Parts: sequence; C-alpha cells; structure tokens
Amino acid sequence: MKTFLKMAFVSLAVLGFASAAAAQKAELVLSGLQFVDHLKAGMIEQDVFVEKQKGSGKVFRVTKDNMAQFKNAKLYSTAESVHHAPFDGQKVGPYKKGQALGMTLGDWLSGTGSASYSCNAGTGKLNASFKNLVPNGVYTMWYAMAAGPHMGCANCPFATLDLPIGKADGTQNIFRVDGSGGATFSKSFKPCLQLATGQLVALLAIAYHSDGKTYGPGPGPMGSMAHVQLLTILPGEGAWAVAGK
Repeated sequence: MKTFLKMAFVSLAVLGFASAAAAQKAELVLSGLQFVDHLKAGMIEQDVFVEKQKGSGKVFRVTKDNMAQFKNAKLYSTAESVHHAPFDGQKVGPYKKGQALGMTLGDWLSGTGSASYSCNAGTGKLNASFKNLVPNGVYTMWYAMAAGPHMGCANCPFATLDLPIGKADGTQNIFRVDGSGGATFSKSFKPCLQLATGQLVALLAIAYHSDGKTYGPGPGPMGSMAHVQLLTILPGEGAWAVAGK
C-alpha cells in the first residue's frame, strides 16, 4: 500500500475526496462491508513473508498456488521496505529476511472483519469490528485509491494513494487489539469518502505495525514494519442505501 502517486493526486487530496453523496440531505449508508486478506481478494499476499529454505536468509510472498503449502510456515518481515505488487508474479521475492513476526501464515489469514459506513451532510462515519488479528497489536485504518484499469493487471505499474481515516496527520486512525485478537474502530470525519468510479478503485485497509509504532500521515515501511492484513473494496455511488428505508 505504498504511496507512489501523491503528486499525481494532489488536487484530489486537497479536495478531500468529497463524495457526491455529501450533497445529499438524507443519511446514506453502506452496510455489510467485509474485510478480507489479499489472497481472498484475488491478489498475492503483500506484507508478510515465508522462508522457503530454512537458514537461507531469504523470504518470499505467498501466492494462491502455494498458500496451502505454507499454511503452517512461520512469517517474517523484510529487512527493508518492499513496494506493493499485488498482481505481479515476478515480484514475489526473494527479499532479505527481517524479523520473525511470531505467527504462522494460517494465523495471519484467520483475520476477519466487517464494517458499515455512512455519509450525512458531508460527515462520514465508519464503524468496524475485527476478529483474529494479532493479539495486543497496534493497527491503523486507511482509505486508499488506485487506478481501476490496473487492478488485476500483472504488467501494469501499481500504486495507491493512502490517506489515514480521520485527521490528515494520522492521529485518529490508530487502534489497538485486545489479548484475544478482537478490535473495534469507530470514527466520524469530514468530508465523506469518495467511492469507486469508472477509473478509480476505492478501498479501506488495516495495517499491523510489527514495531508497535505508527507513522503519522503514511503507513510506514511496508513489509518491514507495516503490514496490510485486511482490506475491503468500496462499491460505487449506486450502492448507497437511504437510512431508515
């Protein structure tokens, strides 16, 4: 979820991605949003890695084809930040091994979450709940946009613009997980989020911070310290429902 196109989207960032829904007088609601991992979303796992050969010091991303093989494998970070390439099978590694993350791939993929999102008079509200996250872990919630035509394209350059939910300085998108792996996140903010369009994909994602630190307006070093565990792709404006109807 590394940001590469901040300059390209700077005008949109200034506008705050104000949704067309913000102009509506009635409260508009999206319910039943489901968070899934990269593999369930049809991508390559991005920010946690397995060591195929013990003692090699090299780690790899997991794909749908080998996820069963590595279900019980220990997970590692990378020694340095690694750019996201969720559809490119040529960018699965090897990468220099970082720290052990203290869990298996199966543990990581057991995470689940759901959310509802509403927009009322220009104010957005997000309520989310999660299970089977990293116990006592530090997480952040992000809103991201990517070029729609590049989704699923292995040979296309991939980049997202990542914005923290809440204040732009990243002081309001932090949440902590309890000892059983459960967590909730509830936040109101202005303006409402831009939903998907014909050219842009919009999504929400949560990142686990294995160093216990957060990095303000950005997620931090992806793969080495920050690890996107779950995401949900937002629908287009036509998916809104009017509250109470």
